[in-house]
Amino acid sequence: MLKDKCPILQFADLGDERGKLVVIEGARNIPFQIKRVFYIYGSDDTVVRGQHANRESEFVLINVAGESKVRITDGKEEFIVELNRPMMGVYIPRMIWKDMYDFSADSVLLVLASTYYDDSEYIRNFEDYLTECC
Repeated sequence: MLKDKCPILQFADLGDERGKLVVIEGARNIPFQIKRVFYIYGSDDTVVRGQHANRESEFVLINVAGESKVRITDGKEEFIVELNRPMMGVYIPRMIWKDMYDFSADSVLLVLASTYYDDSEYIRNFEDYLTECC
């Protein structure tokens, strides 16, 4: 099942009276070593980001502020994840299509990646993805 391949990850809230603290460690509470970190902000509820699959990269998506949604599909099944807490994320393995959308005005979507950026490993056309994946 696709949901089993793309689990929701829960990170411990280690905060105290001084404030919140969430720790994420590569190959410990996410299933890969982190090679790249980026974040998306300044989008709104009309913007769709992602719209691609990756041949090699794995990702963990975390809304560290605000909220957004992620549509995840393998060409056969699909589901939508609402990212709305900074201590939760979703794992997306290689060769899974993703669309991020419905960003709140204060959304900051943090993305952890298993690879350095390489444009050649991106599949940006859904029909090409279906041909290659399924």
